[in-house]
Amino acid sequence: MNHNTPLSPRPLSHLSEVHRRVLTTAQLRAHGVPAAEVNEQCRPDGPWQQLLPGVVLLHSGPPTGEERLHAVLMYAARERATGVPVQPGAEEPHRPTYTETMVTGLAALALHGFTSAPALAALDHIDVLVPRMRRLRSTGCARIARTSALPTPQQVKGVPVAPVPRALADAVAELSDANAVRRLLTEAVRGGHCEPAAVVRELNNAKLLSRPHVVDAVDSLLAEGRAIAEDRLYRMVSEYGLPDPVWNVDLRLPGGPHLGGLDAYWPEQAVAVELDTRAPRQDEDALWSEYARKREHLERLGITVVHITPKKLRDAREQQAAVVRTALMASADRDPAAYVVVLPR
Repeated sequence: MNHNTPLSPRPLSHLSEVHRRVLTTAQLRAHGVPAAEVNEQCRPDGPWQQLLPGVVLLHSGPPTGEERLHAVLMYAARERATGVPVQPGAEEPHRPTYTETMVTGLAALALHGFTSAPALAALDHIDVLVPRMRRLRSTGCARIARTSALPTPQQVKGVPVAPVPRALADAVAELSDANAVRRLLTEAVRGGHCEPAAVVRELNNAKLLSRPHVVDAVDSLLAEGRAIAEDRLYRMVSEYGLPDPVWNVDLRLPGGPHLGGLDAYWPEQAVAVELDTRAPRQDEDALWSEYARKREHLERLGITVVHITPKKLRDAREQQAAVVRTALMASADRDPAAYVVVLPR
C-alpha cells in the first residue's frame, strides 16, 4: 500500500491534494483503515509517518509547509472537525472544517503575505489559537496558544487565520529580536494590512508594552502611521477638489495662550481637520480628554473641528472629503469666528 492506493472502498479522489497526503486517524478509520494498519504503515521504515498525535502523513519524505500547516490544524481541531465517521455513500467536504481553532503568529503573517515573516516551511513551530478550556498540549510543530475569546478568523488559502493585529501580537510575544519586531510592525502599516491603533490595542491586551524593544518598535510604528495618514489627507484634499488649507499649524489667541496644533486649517472658513492617531495605551482616557478639551475650546471660538481617523481616510476617503466640504460650505451661515494667530508647526 502507498499514498496513491485507495485505502478502502471509499477512495480519496474527492479530497484536495494536500488532504490526500495528511489525514487524521479518525478519517483513516472512516475510510476503512484500522488502527493496527495505521501503526504498521507508520513504523520507522514504513511508507507513512505520524506528524502529530492522531495525524498521519501518507508519505515518508519531509512534510511541506502546507502539509505541516494542515496537520497542526487537524491536531488542534480534531475533536470537532475529524471525529465523525463518514457514512456509507456520503461525500466528505473537499476541505475539513477547522472549528474553534485558527493559525496565528508568524505562520498567520506568512499566510497574510508578509515578506518579513519566514516562509511556512522555515518555521519550527506553527502557532494555533484555541479556546482556553481546551485540553490540548503543544507538541511537535504545533504550538498551542489559549485565549478566553477567539477573534473572528479570516479565511486565507482555505484555512482560518487570525486577523493581522492579533497575529502580530502573538508573533511579537515570542520574539526578542528588536529589528524583527520593527520590520513586522512597519510592514503591517506600510503594506496596508491594518492601522497602528489596532496593532497597539492587541499589544496592550497581550501586556507586551512593558518590553523596551516593543515600545521602541511601537513608537516607530506610530510615526509611520501618522506619516501615511498625513499623505492620505493631502491626497484627499487634492483628489476631491477641496480648497488648499494651511498645513500643520499651531493656533494662538493674539497675545494669549496656545490653542493647539492642527493638521489642516482653512482660515477664511475657520474649519480645521485633526487626525485622530491616538494609540490605545494606558493613558488613552487622558489623551482623549485632551483632544476633547482642545476641540471644545476651538468650537467656543467659532472654529469647526473635523476629527478624522486614519482608518476612515483609508477606507472612506470620499465620505470624509464630503464631511470637510460640508463644514466649509456651512461656514457662510455661522457667526464669524474669533481672530486667531496661525503659526507654522
